[in-house]
Amino acid sequence: MKNIAKVIDHTNINPTATEKDIRKTCKEAKKYKFRGVCVNPEWIKLVKEMLKGTGIKVVVLIDPPMGLSPHFKRVELCKNAKKDEADELDIVMNIIDMKYERYKDVLEDLKEICRILPTKVIIGSGYLTDTEIKKASEIVKKAGAFCVKTATEKDPLEHIELKEKAKHLGIMKKAAPGLKIKASGKIRTYKNLLMMVEAGADIIGTSSSVKIMQGYKRRKK
Repeated sequence: MKNIAKVIDHTNINPTATEKDIRKTCKEAKKYKFRGVCVNPEWIKLVKEMLKGTGIKVVVLIDPPMGLSPHFKRVELCKNAKKDEADELDIVMNIIDMKYERYKDVLEDLKEICRILPTKVIIGSGYLTDTEIKKASEIVKKAGAFCVKTATEKDPLEHIELKEKAKHLGIMKKAAPGLKIKASGKIRTYKNLLMMVEAGADIIGTSSSVKIMQGYKRRKK
C-alpha cells in the first residue's frame, strides 16, 4: 500500500496527556505527514498552531465514550471546536438512544452537529448488533456526516477482535454508500492497518501511527 500516512489520523486522546505529549504528537505528524491529528478539545489551539501550513487536519474528539451529554452541550462543544479552528469533528453518537431505538432523537442531534464542521460520527460498533450497526450507519449518512467511524481508542469495547471489526466495516460500507469509513481501536501494526483498509476503511485512527510507519518501512526493505 502506497502513502499509508495519508490514511492515518494520528491520535492522542489520553486524558492525562501534557502539553509536552501533544507537542510530540504534532512533531510526529509533521515528520510522517499523517492525514490528521486527533486530540481532546482542550488541545485544539495548540495543535492548530503547531500544524499551521502543513495541510494536516486538526481533528477533535467530542463526547466519548458513549455520546451521553445533553444535546445543547454537544452542540456547544462542537461550536467551541469550530471557534478554536478545528478542521473536523469526531463525535460519538448517543449510543443509549441508538440502543433504545430513539432514532429520531439520534438523527436530529447529529443533523445540527454536522452543519457546524465536517463530521465523522462514531457509532460505537462494539456496543451494537449487526442490525444496529446498519441502522446507525444509515442515520449517519442521513444526518449529513462525511464519515462513519467504528469506535474511539478508549471505548471499553474497542478490544473486539479485528476480524469482528472488519465485518463491521463491511456492514457500514454497504449501509452508507458514498460515506468514508474510519476504523479505530486496537490497530497497532502495519498488518492491522492493512487488514482494516482491505475491509473497507478509508481512514485509520490510531495512537500507534509511528510504530505502524516503522513496520511499513521495514517491510519495504
